[in-house]
Amino acid sequence: MHITKKADTMNIKPIKTDTDYRAALKRLEDIFDAPQGTTESDEADILGLLIDEYEKENYPIDAPGPIEAIKIRMEEMNLKQIDLVPEIGGKSSVSEILNRKRKLTVDMIRKLARRLHLPADLLIKEYQLVR
Repeated sequence: MHITKKADTMNIKPIKTDTDYRAALKRLEDIFDAPQGTTESDEADILGLLIDEYEKENYPIDAPGPIEAIKIRMEEMNLKQIDLVPEIGGKSSVSEILNRKRKLTVDMIRKLARRLHLPADLLIKEYQLVR
């Protein structure tokens, strides 16, 4: 769905095509900084949800692999490699895991899932080692 503005009302309709999508993006760009509590602000909120839904259906993004997920979470939590020694083992083991030279073990996956608040099924996914 997307919304077109008429006076102080919103005309909501589905985002069904890429043309609708581009028009919705353009409209959102025009009203993005509308003051809170205005009709345009409400329109921007709804339009953002509709655009997000269209993107999820038409431009899906794959979840990161296990090592990438660990690195992303480490950055979010301001962790360094040394901080994962209790979950993975020695400093060299952490380095080997993060550089894809060694696979995660089930025990490491359990500990990392708890420490990093990541779903274990994400960490279990297959990934290639670097040779």
